[in-house]
Amino acid sequence: MSKQKQRREALIYHAKPQPGKIKIVPTKPYATQRDLALAYSPGVAEPCLEIAKDVENVYKYTAKGNIVAVISNGTAVLGLGNIGPEASKPVMEGKSLLFKIFADIDGIDIEVDTEDVDKFVETVKMIAPTFGGINLEDIKAPEAFEIERRLKEELDIPVMHDDQHGTAIISAAALLNALELTDKKMEEVRIVISGAGAAAVSCTRLYKAFGARPENIVMLDSKGVIRSDRDGLSKEKLEFASDRKIDTLEEAMVDADVFVGLSIADIVSPEMLLSMADNPIVFAMANPDPEIKYDLAVATRKDIIMATGRSDHPNQVNNVLGFPFIFRGALDVRATSINEAMKMAAVKALAELTKEPVPEQVNIAYGETRLTFGKEYIIPKPFDQRLIAKIPPAVAKAAMESGVAKAPIEDWVKYEEELLQRSGNDNKVVRLLHSRAKSNAKRIVFTEADHLDVLKAAQIVHEEGIAEPILLGRKDIILELKKELEFDADVLIVDPFDKEFEEQHIRYATKFWESRRRSGTTLYSAKIRMKERNYFGAMMVLEGDADGMISGYSRAYPTVVKPILEVIGRAANVKKVSTVNIMITDRGPLFLADTSINIDPNAEEIAEIAQMTANVASTFGFEPVMALLSYANFGSSSHPNAKKVREAVKILHEKNPSLVVDGEIQTDFALNRALLESKFPFSKLAGRKVNTLIFPNLESANITYKLLKELNKSDSIGPIMVGLRKSVHIMQLGASVDEIVNMSAVAVIDAQEREKRKKAKAGN
Repeated sequence: MSKQKQRREALIYHAKPQPGKIKIVPTKPYATQRDLALAYSPGVAEPCLEIAKDVENVYKYTAKGNIVAVISNGTAVLGLGNIGPEASKPVMEGKSLLFKIFADIDGIDIEVDTEDVDKFVETVKMIAPTFGGINLEDIKAPEAFEIERRLKEELDIPVMHDDQHGTAIISAAALLNALELTDKKMEEVRIVISGAGAAAVSCTRLYKAFGARPENIVMLDSKGVIRSDRDGLSKEKLEFASDRKIDTLEEAMVDADVFVGLSIADIVSPEMLLSMADNPIVFAMANPDPEIKYDLAVATRKDIIMATGRSDHPNQVNNVLGFPFIFRGALDVRATSINEAMKMAAVKALAELTKEPVPEQVNIAYGETRLTFGKEYIIPKPFDQRLIAKIPPAVAKAAMESGVAKAPIEDWVKYEEELLQRSGNDNKVVRLLHSRAKSNAKRIVFTEADHLDVLKAAQIVHEEGIAEPILLGRKDIILELKKELEFDADVLIVDPFDKEFEEQHIRYATKFWESRRRSGTTLYSAKIRMKERNYFGAMMVLEGDADGMISGYSRAYPTVVKPILEVIGRAANVKKVSTVNIMITDRGPLFLADTSINIDPNAEEIAEIAQMTANVASTFGFEPVMALLSYANFGSSSHPNAKKVREAVKILHEKNPSLVVDGEIQTDFALNRALLESKFPFSKLAGRKVNTLIFPNLESANITYKLLKELNKSDSIGPIMVGLRKSVHIMQLGASVDEIVNMSAVAVIDAQEREKRKKAKAGN
């Protein structure tokens, strides 16, 4: 993607459909006059009076306990420098977004128009009663040190400058694990720190807290080694000044065990790397380009353990692993500060989590067969859903043990369940989809590439590395639209009417005729059908000229299904092809089936649909917990519509006893755990969070998923076709660009899974 195009897309993203990235959403009913009277005058007076009696009641009656202020003066914004408070606002909104999606914390961005330390501190102190915590961001050093120190001393709520401590906490966890792998001790290793800003100072202090010795540390700034005999050193630099008579990074690297880079790109040479001790640990964290390129570093030293700030290499030191969960734990015990004990607890929890077995969903997200603790996995991945259940409790316990918790937690099991509930309200599934697809991109045919939205989606898919698009349609129109979109990449365009593809057209027609000549198809009619894009595209997939296909943007579903079934056909041992929609809801993803094909399936067909849907959930790393839905509960009706669902459950229990499935059951009982346990404690679903819903007919499934999509604004991924011989998927008529991109990722993952099964079968 060109810089100009990237710039335009970034500006459109922030401006449309409404400016900015965050908004306020009510948490209480407001539909009636009674609701409004309770929310405001006169009812609101009661909690006001209670808070006036005891200020701690503010946590009971207001949102203070879940609000963190993200505050900056815009003096050190990312790599942009001192660009001012207004220009820093998009970054602060972005940080607020991360607080919400990773830890369900409401971040409110505040930009302060002053570079004066006294004024900044006074401003934050005056607004502090609004918030449960303060996250300082993008404030230049050395002012950042003074601001944080004073606010921590003068406020009784958690205060943390993430630029300092976030990187320190994540890198310290990675360092502990790297030292364990190399059988080295913190108190013995020689450490080189390139950079002397806020993050570098905080990192070094935390390493010292874990045992690193001052005499073994060399810190460098833009002038070279910070030596004790150098004039004009700040208080922070003097703290790490070395007595060694060396001046350059090249000299400092000789026999060093650890290099920590928080400076600029490409300052470490292969020769410097070769001069380091055996099994060197190199954390090159300059962004976007590290102090030494990852590929160059690992090619230079086979014994290296390498980490960077980038997501496209192993061991990403990413602050999102820390700040949301540290504040979550601090807020939940109403901590008066974030102290060293809490930061060290977060470090240890992150380090220990890395050594635990990795959930399949994380392996799937990163395209790994099995992530295990080792040189290329010394820190958890941001997609790891266990983070919210591991880091906040460790931080909360440390706060309690260190005496800064005003509301200690008593039931840790209940607390962990609450944390896991908080993790279900974002689009992790979409991020997982894209990440998984990128790990092994496949050739996907877009059969309607001469439509603008389809081509837009193909462009995104190509630029993001999700798939290798094959553009099927009128070549002249596609080329014109490509020019309009500045889609300059050289991708394959296939026009079935172009003479260039005449041989391919004849070959496909002959193959199709041979497969269907006893079903009334003539060679002439086969040739006619190959002029239709869905027949031609499906034949590309069948013949191995593409790995997958998506269609349906401009045509009704039934008209697209017919050629797919005729060309591709059902997989072996499958009686009915069906579809699954993944709905992204506040309670997490819900897998719904069958949403598009089977009008009134019988018991055996429902059971087959349920089993295939369970396989889809498993493919995406979720253990299927399945409810077979009806208007009745467990035999309460003898009507055939209820009985067929009951019979389907019986079939599933007999054929696959390990599958967590039950029914027939009404939707509210399936989704409301407390209601289900109180009325039907014998159910296999009791005590479980249902994530898969199987409907008794097409009507109920299709209506439900579209209601969720339109009324609840739930994102939908699908319909995902299951039971076909190849990876072919049909989107809904008029799908959005984002929906087409997501379906492309589904088609890629489907093709990946088929390739794995084929290789496994060949291996046996």
